[in-house]
Amino acid sequence: MLKLIGKPTSINVRKVLWTLAETGVAYERIEWQPEHVALNPNGLVPVLVDGDFVLWESNSICRYLCGKAGRHDLLPADPPARARVEQWMDWQATDLNASWRYAFMALVRQSPAFADPAQVAASAAAWNRNIGILDRHLAAGGPFAAGEQFTLADIVLGLSLNRWLMTPIEHPDYPAVAAYVERLLGRPAYREFGRNGVA
Repeated sequence: MLKLIGKPTSINVRKVLWTLAETGVAYERIEWQPEHVALNPNGLVPVLVDGDFVLWESNSICRYLCGKAGRHDLLPADPPARARVEQWMDWQATDLNASWRYAFMALVRQSPAFADPAQVAASAAAWNRNIGILDRHLAAGGPFAAGEQFTLADIVLGLSLNRWLMTPIEHPDYPAVAAYVERLLGRPAYREFGRNGVA
């Protein structure tokens, strides 16, 4: 059985938990222990252990799980369709994550290392600009990030949108994003691991 190492309050662990729920792959979740740093030199979660195979980085783990389960609906085999999914996964992991980090660490984690009001405001503004990019994309196409079908892109974006909604910043009126979140709420795994009261 697969072993997933990490706490269920971590956004990146929850991303993998949602993917596991969608794919139906059996697993055991294990809390992070100091000895697990040997499995991931970054000292971060999640870490997936599948027999002798060890994998870290949440988006890579999610891709692996879809491949293991043969879920081409979540991660297509067709190169252009797969690239559309991975484009939004990579955008989430780079542009979107970089924009929210300062505001989230200041306002939710209340870290003293993130206490500059000007940088909080700049981070919140950049975060909202990026959510606006997603809103315009969904308004022009949709109903999901990569088109007509729910995919792995929606899992990673759904977790990020939950974090955005739960952070005490001004939230512009983004009707396409609001409708998208409502569609995601139709999935039990999103209600359990995504929009579940944890930022």
